[in-house]
Order: sequence, then structure tokens, then C-alpha cells
Amino acid sequence: MSRRGENIYKRKDGRWEGRYIKSRQHDGKIKYGYVYSKNYKEAKEKLIVLKAQYQSQQIRCVNFNDTLINFLKRWLKSYGKLQLKETTYSKYSRIITNHIEPFFSNQYLHHLTENECISFLNFLVDKGLGSGSIRNIFNLLRKALDIAVREKYIEKNPCKEIILPRLVRKEVRALTFEEQRKIERIALEEIACSPIIVGLYTGMRIGELSGLRWQDIDFQEEIIYVRRTITRISVDGESRKTKLIIHEPKTGSSYRKIPLAKNLKAYLQAKKKSADSVFVFSHRGNFVEPRLISYRFKSIQNKAGLEDIHFHMLRHTFATRAIETGVDVASLSRILGHSSTKMTLDTYTYSIYDNRVLAMEKIDNLMSQPIKIGKKKAGSVKV
Repeated sequence: MSRRGENIYKRKDGRWEGRYIKSRQHDGKIKYGYVYSKNYKEAKEKLIVLKAQYQSQQIRCVNFNDTLINFLKRWLKSYGKLQLKETTYSKYSRIITNHIEPFFSNQYLHHLTENECISFLNFLVDKGLGSGSIRNIFNLLRKALDIAVREKYIEKNPCKEIILPRLVRKEVRALTFEEQRKIERIALEEIACSPIIVGLYTGMRIGELSGLRWQDIDFQEEIIYVRRTITRISVDGESRKTKLIIHEPKTGSSYRKIPLAKNLKAYLQAKKKSADSVFVFSHRGNFVEPRLISYRFKSIQNKAGLEDIHFHMLRHTFATRAIETGVDVASLSRILGHSSTKMTLDTYTYSIYDNRVLAMEKIDNLMSQPIKIGKKKAGSVKV
């Protein structure tokens, strides 16, 4: 073949052939692509377009020996810092460090196969993690590998077609009425405003209670505004190094208004008179962080002689009592700050079912006497 121009040749059959670097194999060997045209000018134009198209891929292929973990951490720093909330970034970082890295510590990105992804899925199941946690971990890996495909680091996502375990929601436990009363009696004896009392009668999350300020309570309009939450997060995935952050509620629906009922209003107004902080629940003039609220709750729990309960159960207790007293699911969902009524229905199915049973019993009571069916004498029917 006679040559004219860079990587463009005239073939013996009269056509012009252009060659370009299309990709690289896992071992670094070049894979070429070819174009064919009737004349040199047309072959050159086609070649310019294809070279531009694959130029970024050629640059990225230099990193063909990069490990999966290095890629994940690099992806999280470049993507996460710009697009994720600080709490979500911290969560993703912990997932990579605590769950993905122990299994894929020496795994090269280009060598990752579907079978290895399935083995990883079984590894998570064997760790005893719930279906929700497994889905969160695996979906993070799948999401990152989609980016790897888009950026031409790998040809296809080996996690793409893997079916995850069916999501099974654990049945939440609420305090019984007797347990609630035991906790309440001790909490009401506290001089300062108690997050236990407010949690039991608003359903607010622990971080939302921690960030609640007096200015968020409108006593005249009888509304509590949920405007912020306080969370302790790990710093860049380090389990021992943490920091507190004050941020907006996690979703748009979490930013909400909660009606302030009469008894709770009287309780809060009385506590406000002796308040020494802008925060409703304070420690040395500042907010009480969620971890300290949990510690104090543990102490009250022990005084009440109760076991196997935690602060978040106060939220479940509020929701259960609301359903038991006939609050409709749509209203309860808005008060709790759920993203949908489906989430409320799925979470509190057991309580809602109990209410359905009571409803059926009420309807059944309308049938006060059994229906008697007897034979009538001929000619006795009146028209």
C-alpha cells in the first residue's frame, strides 16, 4: 500500500484506509479501529472525527491497572464533594471503607466480573446485614461503576443485571402504654425541658429535637417548625474521627410544620420561663447533641426498669398512639415528615391492621341479632 498522511494508506484495491487507536486491552495492548473511503480527503475527515471521539478514552486507558477501591474513593471525592450533602458523603465514605474495601481490597477495576459481584452480594448476606442495608451498599457500587462505564474505564457494568434481595422491612417496635407512662413520669420530673416528652408527643427525630430552637415554636399560632437537624458524622470515612454538623432536614418533606397541642404547649411555655439558651434542649448554654440525648435516655430507661429500647422508639410510639386514636395516615405522614404515605403504611402496617380489625368489629356489632330464617305458611305472604 502507498502511504499518504499519518496512518492513512492507499490499498491495492484503490480504496483509502485510515487507522486509529480504538481502545487498550487489560494488559495495555492497543486495539485499532479502521475507516475506508474512496478518496484520501474523505478518509482523513472520518479519521479526524474518530480520533477526537476516542482521544479521552486513550488518556483514561493509561490507568488500566487502577484498583476498584482507588477508583471508588477518587469518584466519591470528585462527585460527592459537589453533588452530595455532607451527611450523604459521610455515609458513602463509610460504606466504601467498612463494606466494599474489605472484600475488594486488591481487586483491579478492569478485572471485576459479574461472578465476583455476586460473591460480594453473598458476602453481605453472610454478614447478617438487612435487605435495606445490602441494597444501599450494592446500589452505591453499581452507581459508581455506571460512571466508570461512562468515563470509558470499563466496557460494561458487571453489577448491572444482578438481582438484589427483596426488600423486607423489619417490624418496628413501639412502647406499650405502660412503658410509655413509666418513661414519662421520670422525664416530667426533670427541671429542664425534656426531649423525651417532646419526642413522645410530636414524633420528631432525635437530630431534629437537638436542633430545635425556641424561635421555631410559635405559641400564638400553635405550630412547631422543623427547620434543621444536628448530626454527628465521620470525617472522610474515619470511624474514630467525627464532627457535628447543623444542616437542613434530610428531605423536603422533613422540613415541616407540626401542630402544637394544648398540653404540650403548656409544658413548653412553663419550661421556656427558665430557659438559658436559644435551644429548647440545652447543655451549658448550647444545644444538646443527639449522642448526649441518647445517653440521658439510657439513664432514664434504667430508672424505669426497661430493657431493649432506644430513643427512636419514641417516634414509633407517637405514630402508634396516633393510629390507635384514629389519626388518618395522610395527616400522620405529614407530621412525621415521611416522603410518602406509602412509607408510613409500610412502616406501621401492624398498627394500621389492628385498627382495621377494630373497624371490622364495630361494623360487625351492627349485626346485633342473628337473622332468623324460618318457613312461612302458604298464603301468608303479604303483597
